[in-house]
Amino acid sequence: MTINALCPMAIRYAVVNISQNVQIQSCLRRNITSLSASKANTTVDKEDVERHGKHMNAWWDPKGKLGVLHSFNMLRVPLVRDGLVSEPEKEKTLTPLANKTILDVGCGGGILSEALARIGGIVTGVDASKDLIECAKQHSDLDEKIAHNKPTYFCSTIEDHAEEYPNNYDAVVASEIIEHVADKELFVQACVTCLKPGGRIFVTTPNRSPRTRLLGIYVAEYVMGAVPKGTHQYHKLTTPNEVSFLLERNSCHVELIHGMMYNPFSKKWSWVNSTNLMFAMQAIKLETEHK
Repeated sequence: MTINALCPMAIRYAVVNISQNVQIQSCLRRNITSLSASKANTTVDKEDVERHGKHMNAWWDPKGKLGVLHSFNMLRVPLVRDGLVSEPEKEKTLTPLANKTILDVGCGGGILSEALARIGGIVTGVDASKDLIECAKQHSDLDEKIAHNKPTYFCSTIEDHAEEYPNNYDAVVASEIIEHVADKELFVQACVTCLKPGGRIFVTTPNRSPRTRLLGIYVAEYVMGAVPKGTHQYHKLTTPNEVSFLLERNSCHVELIHGMMYNPFSKKWSWVNSTNLMFAMQAIKLETEHK
């Protein structure tokens, strides 16, 4: 075989080797990036935090672009109240959650935190947004109904809070937050860590379903404007089965799952049988923790 005949073969061989090396290096870079991300070990999605922080000035306008969160309290507050206390009709009070310690995770500007405090709950709110925590603190000073029972607010991640306050709360509420976190497994683990054995966790979130993609994101955000554009990313949503699995892995027993729906015309929420669009879940932390 002549040198001229060998040259094309050598060139092809070199090209193949270079191509393989590039692929290997690219794969290594992806693995290193993935490993670095896992080592970061955080629930915080900085872009999501910044996106929500931009709504700080509109947070407490019940007729504004976040009005859907205000009306949502008509379902969320009874969900937490009834999950924690069972009052006979004759013994009902205006403060059924008195002496119940409650952690509101991803509390934002405090819409749910204040509502739970108004009925007696000893509420702590945590959020990764400094702007929204400041908004929550400022508004709590304006609400006379909670003058003697203001929520306590921390700008913190749930994993950091869990390290400082393990087995501390009668209830943890994660309402409209799990769909925004970077690490759902870490998020659920930290939430459960904060709970006392026998305490209850409440989760509300959109379901990752075709119906949610169409109605909950496209129509609600981009057609009707019921929710600010970009609030939800479909790939970050979760399902009832996935949340149940994470809770059970962390020594919780799921007690109930409800479907929910928002009517943009009446601007009211209601319980429904189907969980295809949104769901609420209640679980109890078992006495023996999973190690």
